[in-house]
Amino acid sequence: MKLGLHYWNYSTPADPAQIAPTLARTARIAEQGGVARFTVMDHWFQMMTPRSTAEEPMLEGYTTLGYVAAVTERMQLNLMVTGVMYRYPGLLAKTVTTLDVLSGGRAQLGIGASWYEREQLALGVPIVPVAERFERLEEALQICLQMWSEDDGPYQGKHYRLAETLCVPQPLRRPRPPIVIGGSGERKTLKLVARYADACNLFGTGVDEVAHKLDVLRAHCASEKRDFESIEKTVMCSRRPVLTELDTFLAEAEQLAALGVTELQVTADQGQHPAEFAEQVVERLVPRLAEIG
Repeated sequence: MKLGLHYWNYSTPADPAQIAPTLARTARIAEQGGVARFTVMDHWFQMMTPRSTAEEPMLEGYTTLGYVAAVTERMQLNLMVTGVMYRYPGLLAKTVTTLDVLSGGRAQLGIGASWYEREQLALGVPIVPVAERFERLEEALQICLQMWSEDDGPYQGKHYRLAETLCVPQPLRRPRPPIVIGGSGERKTLKLVARYADACNLFGTGVDEVAHKLDVLRAHCASEKRDFESIEKTVMCSRRPVLTELDTFLAEAEQLAALGVTELQVTADQGQHPAEFAEQVVERLVPRLAEIG
């Protein structure tokens, strides 16, 4: 079982001048300790939750990953996940390509249907109905795949029209950066996973729920004539705090592994110092997860 570290909190430490060195230190600790993937959110405002408010610090995701790429050498890097409405798909493909080239072939495209309307309204990003968001998500996937292929001709979709899909240089990753679709929607999201993705990322609300979502994905794969086993299954863990309930977490990890899940992502809790959390994770969790397979 692999481990991913999801970095979402830029509020600790409180001094904005410490955001960059804390991010770098955390990423280095994670990589040196065997963490397989480092992800950040694609938001401009911090999410409003019982643990956070919109007024807390938030960084733009791809710029952040570019910085992390410069201070690491091996970890996979992606947003968890890119909001489809936040960037034109052709520019998104170019952005992910740039990250892949500069990181030495470590970029992945994490993508999903955007949802945080407050930040979209605030910053002038168009808000469209949910059905249209998923239409745009499918077209964005098609455009990225075309730009990462030998076909540099036009693309004509319902929402996006590109005169040419030239992308030079191409990504270093072969045959292209893997596509991770985030979300658990049974009718649309998991169908797009079956049709386009190399991996899914499910929200880990419980072993039974993950098992159900994987059954839905298996049915979509059958309809799409896609090999279910060819899709990597990853889970964003909702259990907090992870390290004080370690035995329970590991027991669930074993059950998830039996379902075919190969990677879990964990996050620090509100107020935890990210680097200190990473130190504890690589000391206490990474070795135990490596024993699960």
